[in-house]
Amino acid sequence: MTEAPTRDRPAKGFRSAELGWPELERIPHPPHRIPLLGDVVGVNRRTPLQDTLRYARELGPVFRRKAFGKEFVFVWGARHAADLADESRFAKHVGLGIANLRPVAGDGLFTAYNHEPNWQLAHDVLAPGFSREAMAGYHPMMLAVARQLTEHWDRAAASGRAVDVPGDMTKLTLETIARTGFGHDFGSFERARPHPFVTAMVGTLTYAQRLNTVPFPLAPLLLRSASRRNAADIAHLNRTVDELIRVRHASGSGDGDLLDRMLETAHPETGERLELRNVRRQVITFLVAGHETTSGALSFALHYLSRHPEVAARARAEVDRVWGDTAEPAYEQVARLRYVRRVLDESLRLWPTAPAFAREAREDTVLAGEHPMRRGAWALVLTPMLHRDTEVWGADAERFDPDRFAAQAVRSRAPHTFKPFGTGARACIGRQFALHEATLVLGLLLRRYELRSDPAYRLRVTERLTLMPEGLRLHPERRTPVREPASDLRCPVPGAGD
Repeated sequence: MTEAPTRDRPAKGFRSAELGWPELERIPHPPHRIPLLGDVVGVNRRTPLQDTLRYARELGPVFRRKAFGKEFVFVWGARHAADLADESRFAKHVGLGIANLRPVAGDGLFTAYNHEPNWQLAHDVLAPGFSREAMAGYHPMMLAVARQLTEHWDRAAASGRAVDVPGDMTKLTLETIARTGFGHDFGSFERARPHPFVTAMVGTLTYAQRLNTVPFPLAPLLLRSASRRNAADIAHLNRTVDELIRVRHASGSGDGDLLDRMLETAHPETGERLELRNVRRQVITFLVAGHETTSGALSFALHYLSRHPEVAARARAEVDRVWGDTAEPAYEQVARLRYVRRVLDESLRLWPTAPAFAREAREDTVLAGEHPMRRGAWALVLTPMLHRDTEVWGADAERFDPDRFAAQAVRSRAPHTFKPFGTGARACIGRQFALHEATLVLGLLLRRYELRSDPAYRLRVTERLTLMPEGLRLHPERRTPVREPASDLRCPVPGAGD
């Protein structure tokens, strides 16, 4: 028998009997399984996650699906997910969807295998870049980018036009991470079309998703043209970041931003530095993961605010009370928007934009006292279903209710029931950055606009490894005039307009 996968031997192409689940047959799977093809009846290749959520409701908290010879075990029960969060027995597993991004991100923080040393090196070097002091330093640039967004929405409001929410949130979050982390201006709000970097990024994410929906032996044939486009997309991402690094070398310091840390900072204990190739991979990881997930979170939150005017009114009243007539809030004032943060958390509960994370057994063990797992066996935690477990969230778990995140309610829940940023040592390093940015932007938009939705719109979710509301457009209407800042906070940075 083929040796089971381990942290030093990533799983790749294993047959179901070799997945490391000795009692695999005990785990339910969808009906109507077809030999060779697997569980493909009624499947939409554009919405594999949402198909899986449907099966989760039918099959229970631990189940399996098979497609084209690949078998996957899914977990979403709160008790099982909490067990998988035990770092002494389980570690991150780089599953197929994430592994498909390795041609572009390599051993970056998000895509590195556990046995690769650079993820820990990069984590230790970059962690100070997300300290409270560092975050306070990013705040003025976040405000500058947000001002570009509100100027764009002001023009739309004046002419009665709707705004493309996912598109505008993508522009906002790309500019924010690019400027705060790497001193680069993509000029997103001056462009009629998405920046080529965004187009290439969406292409690579979509291609990684498609690889999971075709038989592995046939992928080179069926995706021949898509593979060529993906290679071109990867080349564009690499060229963009290589030029960014070249500009930094030519111009000197970036005032201690993330790129400076990558290029100049040694590990505090070992003295090691990141290799230049790994710096490129880390920059791509931050630019892609650091804006794609946050733009989705903001878009879902704005959708729910537009559909729940009573929630929007309560959040807006908090912003008016906490910020008063301050033209633009200070860093400390953002953390005081506790109800706005609840709105964001509840949106992330219903639609976590990174909708799954994989865990593998460090040793032979038994999951939740029920399912034996050999060392290297792995499972995918379905975060949207974990966040809908009625044993935790109640019979109305599908209902949008920010008060689920009131302090007392949070304290009353068991640990590991809310996991929009993954879990353990490999959880998202930039989660506080994302939460501060998103809370700030929601506060600014609520204070400035009434958000009118199209009554005919029904939420549809686009899948490209991350989740995004499809076709969401809102009509922003200006409220009473808001005091403007005395000076323009937009800061010129190298590479503006590239």
